[in-house]
Amino acid sequence: MRSIKIFTLAAGFISAVMVLAAFIIPKGNVPVKNKAIADGKGFAVVELFTSEGCSSCPPADELVARIQKEDKDKQVYILAFHVDYWNRLGWKDVFSSADYSKRQNEYANWLNLQSVYTPQIVVNGKKEFVGSEEGTLRNAITAGLRTNPAATLTLNTQKGQDHITVQYRVNGAEKNTNLLLALVQKAAQTKVQRGENGGRTLSHVQIVRKIQNLAINAGGNGNATIAIPEGINTQDWEVIGLVQNNTNGEILAATKANLTTTATVSK
Repeated sequence: MRSIKIFTLAAGFISAVMVLAAFIIPKGNVPVKNKAIADGKGFAVVELFTSEGCSSCPPADELVARIQKEDKDKQVYILAFHVDYWNRLGWKDVFSSADYSKRQNEYANWLNLQSVYTPQIVVNGKKEFVGSEEGTLRNAITAGLRTNPAATLTLNTQKGQDHITVQYRVNGAEKNTNLLLALVQKAAQTKVQRGENGGRTLSHVQIVRKIQNLAINAGGNGNATIAIPEGINTQDWEVIGLVQNNTNGEILAATKANLTTTATVSK
């Protein structure tokens, strides 16, 4: 009986301490709704399909710029693909490419969409929505960071005078997967002269300037070469790699390597 009483008193004391602690925790430590919290395992790849010729796109560009700043130390990888189908309406987006429009159409097939639109965001190849929907984006990022990745990707980059050599290793990838390497310019501004955004100066982040799709061999490792555009400051550029299922679009792994050092390893 005595041992039971001692245990009961001890349990009651611990409960009282826990209740008291709940009241004295500073308000600053209360979790913020929709705030992405990484557990060190997952990742979130945010693909924005945008255009300087689209008047609805600047709010989405501004949103991903905020996310990029807030989540710079997390495994959040932003890629802004400037599509080319707005170019015929009065302003040619200098960052646009038919390759990026093609990628967006691939997502339309993978996600069973009736058509493409801008601004559109796709997260981890699985969830799509209007690119200016901040709450939806933050929730999707949080979900990605909390999900264990299906595969792993390692990149080693070696910067030459006019090219980048990329060595990669993929572990755990299933069949029907490809490696996508994107050469990304971290920031730029454009003064738009014509079209729906005529007279505005637009700011962009994480602009995809080149993409390469590579088949992954049985060993999961290989090499690739990416030409460096003339006149760039490589401190403002990076390489982002994605392992993607080419039957449903799901992204299984992601990482990045900056171009500021001779060799960089990312995991």
